[in-house]
Amino acid sequence: MTNAVAMKNYDLVLAGPVGSLDAYIAAVGSVPVLSKEEERALAFLYREDEDIDAARELVMAHLRFVVHIAKGYLGYGLPLNDLIQEGNVGLMKAVKRFDPEFDVRLVSFAVHWIRAEIHEFVLKNWRIVKVATTKAQRKLFFNLRKSKKSLAWLSHNETEAVARDLGVSAKEVTEMEKRLSSRDAIFDPAPDTDDERSYSPAAYLSAANSDPALLVENNDFHDDATARMADAIETLDERSRAIVESRWLAEDKKTLHDLADEYGVSAERIRQIEVAAIKKLRGEMAA
Repeated sequence: MTNAVAMKNYDLVLAGPVGSLDAYIAAVGSVPVLSKEEERALAFLYREDEDIDAARELVMAHLRFVVHIAKGYLGYGLPLNDLIQEGNVGLMKAVKRFDPEFDVRLVSFAVHWIRAEIHEFVLKNWRIVKVATTKAQRKLFFNLRKSKKSLAWLSHNETEAVARDLGVSAKEVTEMEKRLSSRDAIFDPAPDTDDERSYSPAAYLSAANSDPALLVENNDFHDDATARMADAIETLDERSRAIVESRWLAEDKKTLHDLADEYGVSAERIRQIEVAAIKKLRGEMAA
């Protein structure tokens, strides 16, 4: 990307999606995606040399990602351009704090900053939940809908379970559920008699398992953990590695007594070898 193009597009970021939102989305969608090597090189340039052009390119390459995340919050009845603007702020904060020495893609790191900025914006502007000021209440607000298995009211046991998971009282869960139900009455009108389709905000809430940010983050974490586990297992001696693989990784797992018969030792000795091997694996993966 040339400096002229980068500067023009960066001005677009600072201004946010002004005018035609479709034109903005098309513009950020046309910015090339960076390879892992390009991203790492730019991140080092910014961190070591304070190269602003490098930071601009990192931001520009991830704007399409912000749009994807922002669309997941359309169900709260707020303008998409405002959500994108707040997400862009989070992206720029993430670029500023990103450390390329960790083998993690910027997109996985930035998702937390982007969502945090959008969460703050939603809480400040959605009138029904302006009382959600504490950290626990905010967590409850954004997780209660996901925790509900249906549109019906939670049972007593479900309320208690949600309260335990989110670290709040059952009374707070019930109160927030009332607010969410009130919001449904206000923002989710029934479709017109001549139109069976619903255009209410709730119709556009993203599925809990379709967020591209979480999908990328989970895949990145899984790949990294798998690679580190494979490297750690190679540090074990042959017997320890075989015992761990037989006990934990094989499809047809063996018992301590099975391995004791195989190696001609006691089951307790097999257990000791297994414990020592797992302890070593944890140390290798944490290093």
